[in-house]
Amino acid sequence: PGVLVPRADSETLLEAAVEHFRGHPPATILDLGTGPGTLLLAALDQWPEAHGLGIDASDEALGYARRNAEALGSTSRAVFRTGNWAHGVAGHFDLIFSNPPYIGTAETLPDEVREHEPATALFAGPDGLADYRIIAPQLPALLAPGGAAILEIGATQAASVTALLEAEGFAVALRHDLGGNPRALIATQRT
Repeated sequence: PGVLVPRADSETLLEAAVEHFRGHPPATILDLGTGPGTLLLAALDQWPEAHGLGIDASDEALGYARRNAEALGSTSRAVFRTGNWAHGVAGHFDLIFSNPPYIGTAETLPDEVREHEPATALFAGPDGLADYRIIAPQLPALLAPGGAAILEIGATQAASVTALLEAEGFAVALRHDLGGNPRALIATQRT
């Protein structure tokens, strides 16, 4: 379809956000690699006073995101912009989501995924970490005090991505998906 198909595993990121922001909802949300806007729009539905910015390199994906925002009545609270991760993004955000490509180029995928979803939304270099290496150093300048950056990871990447986030000064917690697989890392400023 020209965009990554949203999967139930990504719900883990929203669940982690709801838990983190219990009692103090986020006002500003950034979604890096927003695709069709699924995470950002779900978060805006969860927190009706919040506003969000979705960034994606794919104009086609952003077209889906804008149409989804319109269908959900969220156009006044969701802005979508073409970009390369957080390059050129200014300001501080209470909540940052990112579900970047995290599959290594040599990994095998089911035909229905490999043939119907854009490679740029799936693959991230030989080890699947190329985009995390770009995103992690961008987060300290963007995350507001008390905020959380929540990143989706592949099942074998928790240690590697945790190390990248810790190198940027974050405390990192791991969250598993419904299948019991490592699925999300929650990065917060060390206190």
